[in-house]
Amino acid sequence: MAVHTIVFGSHTNILFLTKYPNKLTFEPINTKPIIAIIGGGPAALMLAAQLDTRKYEVAIYDRKKSVGRKFLVAGEGGLNLTYSSPTDELIAQYSPSEFMASSLKQFTNTDLIQWLSDIDIPTFVGSSNRVFPEQGLKPIEVLNKIVEHISGKGVKFHLGTEWIGWNKENELCFNGLKGIRADFTVFALGGASWKVTGSDGSWAQPFVNRGVNVLPFRAANCAFGVNWDKKFISTHAGKPLKNITLSFNGHAAKGELIISTFGLEGNALYALSHKLQETLLTTEKTTIYLDLKPTMTATQIKEKYTKTKLSKVTDILKEDLNLDRTTVALLKQYTDKETFMDINGLAKHIKALPITLTKSDDIDKAISTLGGIALNEVDEYFQIRKISNTYAIGEMLDWYAPTGGYLLQGCFSMGVALAKHLNALEVE
Repeated sequence: MAVHTIVFGSHTNILFLTKYPNKLTFEPINTKPIIAIIGGGPAALMLAAQLDTRKYEVAIYDRKKSVGRKFLVAGEGGLNLTYSSPTDELIAQYSPSEFMASSLKQFTNTDLIQWLSDIDIPTFVGSSNRVFPEQGLKPIEVLNKIVEHISGKGVKFHLGTEWIGWNKENELCFNGLKGIRADFTVFALGGASWKVTGSDGSWAQPFVNRGVNVLPFRAANCAFGVNWDKKFISTHAGKPLKNITLSFNGHAAKGELIISTFGLEGNALYALSHKLQETLLTTEKTTIYLDLKPTMTATQIKEKYTKTKLSKVTDILKEDLNLDRTTVALLKQYTDKETFMDINGLAKHIKALPITLTKSDDIDKAISTLGGIALNEVDEYFQIRKISNTYAIGEMLDWYAPTGGYLLQGCFSMGVALAKHLNALEVE
């Protein structure tokens, strides 16, 4: 019996030729279709975890020596995996929400929490409905459990393998490797922040060369500049502004801020960073308003003020209104003496203190980025319209989520949604 190998596309057909007196019989043995996943972040890992490896050969390619680098960076301040919110409230946090809705409904925050539990990653709900791994479970342990689960499904990892584009035969090209053919290719190469993790946006040019519209990258979930008084910032740099509400153009976000030498950062600002960035595209500066006492109305503040037994305004703010030293100093910084001594003007400023923002911080310091592949370049299943059997998910696409927990949920949900689509395809 002779054995011959013939390659059609990316499939290998092994033909066993058995000689009979009057004929030859051909017995083809077909390998499974190949899915190549380019990138090793949260979207890629969840996709690999959900793909049917009985149906497909699945391989992950990543330029770094290990996967999930940015996932670990996100965990440095506490690994916020998602939020414990009703699905409609969750979807409303994303922009454009109508684009993200389908994926988030297919794999909700509740589904994510259950899946994590199934692979031995218990979670708990912390402050502000944020969901974290059980206390004592480090981010690297969470990542390792996810990778172990994927490896157990037979997914292959090709690390230290940088994708550089396509060749003339439409094969995937990697540094140091021959062209690779795949039946389906999924790109999950991230945005353009935290370059040390491999997320630098260098993937854009090969797509542009193939006519795909890639929008310029801009910082999201980032700090914004403030021209602080030197004396103020020398004393209060690094100090928090807790339990405040930030308003901008009719939108509001609760949370906290951190005062830095550059300006302001923190979750209350991140939640509105998309809208702030859109404004700063056309103007050199813009103004936000801080409610320094969101639990009280202006009327209640004035009532407290008039009933006090204290004589100094600063003491009243600290003792009767429970404003800390940094908050009082900020209020003084942005309130003239006449307004500070007038309860009506002071109450108004406590409820809406105007702060001028000048610019966003460097893109590489941002938690995530805006820009990337324009959403009209992909169909409802994330397939790139101009490149057949090729998909893009995660931060490569031009969508926005405030803070890491929403970002991770969005990436995980995209991975699951695409896996469901690919698993349902009829393939030969």
